Amino acid sequence: MCFSPQADLVAGAFVGACGIDALRHVREPKQLPLAALPLLFAAHQIDEAFVWWGLDGRVSAQVGRAAMYAYLAFAFVLPLLVPWAIAGVEPDRSRQRWMHALGGLGAIVTLVLLTSILRNPVGAQIEHLHISYRADIDNDLVVIGLYIVATCGPMLVSSFGALRTFGVLNLFMVVLLGWLLANGFVSLWCAWAAITSVLIAIYLREPAPPTDTRLRPSHPVGSGGT
Repeated sequence: MCFSPQADLVAGAFVGACGIDALRHVREPKQLPLAALPLLFAAHQIDEAFVWWGLDGRVSAQVGRAAMYAYLAFAFVLPLLVPWAIAGVEPDRSRQRWMHALGGLGAIVTLVLLTSILRNPVGAQIEHLHISYRADIDNDLVVIGLYIVATCGPMLVSSFGALRTFGVLNLFMVVLLGWLLANGFVSLWCAWAAITSVLIAIYLREPAPPTDTRLRPSHPVGSGGT
């Protein structure tokens, strides 16, 4: 994913199908934000195809630039969206409070990032097999660190083992991708987030029976349970 416009389109179609399936298996309204994430990521991947085409001259520069801004804007609101979506399915109030706190942090990160792309020059260019997005962000390493905390943290504190596993995978991959290719961080991170959204769709589609400890909430944060 994110390696060519064709890959973005194929990935977007596949993730979109998973997103539609996830929405069909929503059992409670509170699951809707989580179930909607795969469909949003699908649109995000398809949008990046237009960024590629704009850089290649296959669509007008105006269309390509609008797609670039849309791509970055969506990536930058994830620290706000993810905690809200995960908190919606969390039954434990103490863990939910942690998620809301992370959502507050995410809101600050989102505001900083969106303000940066509105005030400062933004650009994108093709580098090998990915798009490198450039934005002038003050204290960028700190902001990226807080971005990771806000997007991965809610899953890590979830009551559900499946969501915690997704959080660990996200944390591992985003750190690895950021270390391997700092300039491609936004593009490649969003690709992995799209993969994670497929896992979320599977999680929603296959509810476990009450006796399955994989989906049974564990002890509240700070309760001293094991």
